[in-house]
Amino acid sequence: QEHPRPEYETKLLQKVLKNKNITTENSNEDEKEKLTWSDRMPGYAANFGLILFMIMLTFSAVFGVIVYRITTAAALSFSTNETTRSNVRVTVTATAVIINLVVILILDEIYGAVAKWLTEIEVPKTEKTFEERLILKAFLLKFVNSYAPIFYVAFFKGRFVGHPGHYVYVFGGYRMEECAPGGCLMELCIQLSIIMLGKQLIQNNLFEIGIPKLKKLFRKLKDERTEPKEMDTNQSKDPQQWDLDYILEPFTGLTPEYMEMIIQFGFVTLFVASFPLAPLFALLNNIIEVRLDAKKFVTELRRPDTVRAKDIGIWYNILSGIGKLSVIINAFVIAVTSDFIPRLMYQYAYSQNGTMHGFINHTLSYFNVSHLKTGTQPENSPFAQDVLFCRFKDYREPPWSQNQYEFSKQYWAVLSARLAFVILFQNLVMFLSVLVDWMIPDIPKDISEQIKKEKSLLVDFFLKEEHEKLKLIESFIARDKQKHKSGTKGERIRAASFCQFNRSQKGSFASFSSQHTEV
Repeated sequence: QEHPRPEYETKLLQKVLKNKNITTENSNEDEKEKLTWSDRMPGYAANFGLILFMIMLTFSAVFGVIVYRITTAAALSFSTNETTRSNVRVTVTATAVIINLVVILILDEIYGAVAKWLTEIEVPKTEKTFEERLILKAFLLKFVNSYAPIFYVAFFKGRFVGHPGHYVYVFGGYRMEECAPGGCLMELCIQLSIIMLGKQLIQNNLFEIGIPKLKKLFRKLKDERTEPKEMDTNQSKDPQQWDLDYILEPFTGLTPEYMEMIIQFGFVTLFVASFPLAPLFALLNNIIEVRLDAKKFVTELRRPDTVRAKDIGIWYNILSGIGKLSVIINAFVIAVTSDFIPRLMYQYAYSQNGTMHGFINHTLSYFNVSHLKTGTQPENSPFAQDVLFCRFKDYREPPWSQNQYEFSKQYWAVLSARLAFVILFQNLVMFLSVLVDWMIPDIPKDISEQIKKEKSLLVDFFLKEEHEKLKLIESFIARDKQKHKSGTKGERIRAASFCQFNRSQKGSFASFSSQHTEV
């Protein structure tokens, strides 16, 4: 049975005191009072506004890193050092990912505190409702915070750069960043690996041990300053066990532990097509974290209060949702981010001999250099003769076409194949998951048969018991009937003997007296 939280009871009492005069007549009506939607409306409005603000803050941080990449790449391109110019892309990618990692770690701590405060102002009725709403808010904010940079690289980077002669510029003169000539898949792999490994090493391992130690040290110093030193000569020098336990950090629940595993599960499943080693690193991290958690629970935290639970609660729904979302995201990663579909299309639809020979030439479009805008032409050409046409990676019509630089038929064919692959991949994986779920039941067959046997034995036992009770009741009824019949016969005999006694009472009295004198 779940009891209302003290905060809910306090809010309810304030509402009753505000809206009604406490009298003996309506004292019984207080039990029917409850917090309505209108009472919680300020809390809901604050939740919606702040969550939206936090999500926009995350997007702003991602956009800030994008601006950093664009400006840094432009600045390094003008460097006089040949090595710096040749390694611009690697330098910018690595430093931007590290900045993303630092921002994610900072915002994660902020979002955890904000989610708790937002849940408290909602005033949930029970502890279960409070925990579920807190988990949902924290997961939403941390999900967006952890995966927003990865989603950008996977699905948005290089999609809005335009084409030669009509590039997209930001802040006046900076071109939007685009993927490497080989695509964004390698950059996605680098981004995912650094963020995942950095979060596991710093947040899941170092913070696991370091933060409880710092909190314990801070509490110890605070207690030593606030409490006066007692000069007790009889007090033993060795502290008692309860004193040592009191110094430990209080247990705050399993929500942070679950959240670490859920975010890691997202890294492993959502983009596993771009970083196949993610499950291996997750396994190694979990082997280490098992021992770190054991040390933390035994030596750094107070003993937790045991609470009975039917299952893992809302975490199961979150895991199920991530599993279904991962199928769709991996389908788009394979179809959109990689060159898997364009290669298949070229090999089976456009190649003359069924090989990949000529694929690069097929993916490049023509551009007339005379169509460049003034001020955007290259200053120094490395070629000896004048260049009339250049090639760029895209499926567009050539300059001699009527619809020059528009998307070509190959573009729409590849796009249709990509969407068809996503639909086919998603339905195939969902069908296989349902098939595996049907083939491998949650309860093994031998155990389910044993449960059925136990149920049948219980039913037979109860039927036998009921049959014996029925027989016992019937025997009691038969005895009662027999006693009733024998009782009526006895009454008749006693009535007849009483009449005979009255008739012979006078003669019997004389004989009785004579017998008495003889005795």
